[in-house]
Parts: sequence; structure tokens; C-alpha cells
Amino acid sequence: MSRSSVGVIGAGRVGSVLAAKLLAAGHPVVGVSGRSPATMLRIQALLPDVDVLAPAEVAARADVLVLAVPDDALIRVAEELATVVRPGQVVLHTSGRHGTDALAALARVGARTIAFHPAMTFTGTDVDLDRSCVFGLTAAPSEHALAEELVADLGGTPMWIDEADRTLYHSALAHGANHLVTIVAQSMDLLRQAGATDPAAVLRPLLGAALANALDYGDAALTGPVVRGDVTTIRAHVDAFADADTPAATRDAYNTLARATAARAEADGRLAPAAARNIRQALTEAEWDAMADMAVGIS
Repeated sequence: MSRSSVGVIGAGRVGSVLAAKLLAAGHPVVGVSGRSPATMLRIQALLPDVDVLAPAEVAARADVLVLAVPDDALIRVAEELATVVRPGQVVLHTSGRHGTDALAALARVGARTIAFHPAMTFTGTDVDLDRSCVFGLTAAPSEHALAEELVADLGGTPMWIDEADRTLYHSALAHGANHLVTIVAQSMDLLRQAGATDPAAVLRPLLGAALANALDYGDAALTGPVVRGDVTTIRAHVDAFADADTPAATRDAYNTLARATAARAEADGRLAPAAARNIRQALTEAEWDAMADMAVGIS
């Protein structure tokens, strides 16, 4: 596979980086497609000598065709390319949610299809070029060696996912990574309200340690008022949110995650059932108080 030509349809954050890494690994990149100003800037920065072509032209040139398009557009793009893709041509997509079923229109014309999702968040800059990750792969057994060779060219690690498990796999990544960003941003907002001029500096060592410990030890890494059963501290937190006029979305996230944390701590025996009930009651009372305040404001 080291000399197979590559084309990328959708040279956004993911597509442009994969193209640049495959180019560095010895694959000629014969064309990419993209239209937005941001995409064109990425192509200029990461793939300055690569032709920018229409999707059909990219498909016609490439031995390995990468579809790095949004999830909701993938099936439509595959269907549009069905008249261009050749029998035996390799077509892979970078969607986490979809398996090879999304490329059924191309499989029907004889393409070799692979779901090829990098489990990584991308900036679309050269910062990404030295990062390695796991690739969530789905393909027929006959394509396993090919997919793993491409992953190796990208410096990644293969992980095989059954077609039926693709959505569950992707939900795990979205819940862990995307929601983490929301939680961190909410925490920084609260710190700014509390007077921090550099909330990232406050959180970086704490969150770095918490993430590393969670990945290494799972639930055993949990610390804080919930696992200690400190219901008065939790009541103080929710009261502080009310006093500071904290956005409802942040309050809701805190309450939901505190309940989930209590449930996990209770399940593994580190939080007594009575303490867990007290925590849930405190959160429920806070929610009723917030609803009452909202009703007063509306009236």
C-alpha cells in the first residue's frame, strides 16, 4: 500500500490532516476537494502542492478514496460517487457513527469499503501531525489487512468494531470528549465569576491529574464531596449557583453529573445508600427551588 495514490473528499480538519500524514508516509495525494475559506487555508498550509478538484475528479484519480465529510452527508456523497468509483477501488470514510453500510452504494459497484474513524479531536493544523490515536475500524474480513496497513502508515492503532456497535462506540467517544469540553468551559465560567483571571491555569493541573487517574483507575480515582457523602457541601454548591445567577444549563449539568457520580459510588460500595439518598434529595430540592424562583419571575 505504500505507493497507492490517495484522494480526499472533504479536506476539513480531519481530511486535511490524514492526507498530510499519508503523504508523509509515501502515498501520493492526487487531489483533495473543499470549498470553504477555512478548508482552503488548511489545504494551503498542509497540502500546498496538492490539486484542489471537484469530488468526482478526486475519485477518478485515486486508488484510495477518503470520504471525510459530515455524518449526515456521508450516504448522499457515497450515492453521488457511485457512477465514478471503480470496481476494486478502496473507499473509506472517517465517520465514527457509521459503519460500512453507509457506503452500500459504492460496495454495489465493486468498491472495497472500510469505516476508518480516528478517535481523536483535530485542530486541522500541523499540531495534529505528530499525534497518534486509535482508529475504530469496520470492514469485511477480506479488508482487515489493508485497513490495518493504512492505520500503521498513519502511526495509529487499529480497533475493530462490529457494524451493529458503531453508534455505541461513537456515543462513548462523544460523551467522553465532547461533553468534557462543555464541562471544562462551564467550570472556567464559574471560576471567572469567582474572580479567577486565568481559570485555565487553575484547572490545568487538577483536570490533567483527574483525567490521568480516571483513565488508569476508573471509578477508584473519584474524589470530592459526592464520594465522601458531604451533602452539606453539595447543598452549598447549589446555593452558590443560585446566588451567582449561574446559567440553568450549568446547574443542570452539575445536578445530573452529581446524581450519576453518586450512583456509581454507591454501586461500588464507597458511598453508603443513606448518603446517596441524601445527595439525591438535596439536588431535587435545589431543582424545585429553581423552578419556584422561575415561576415567581414569570408571574
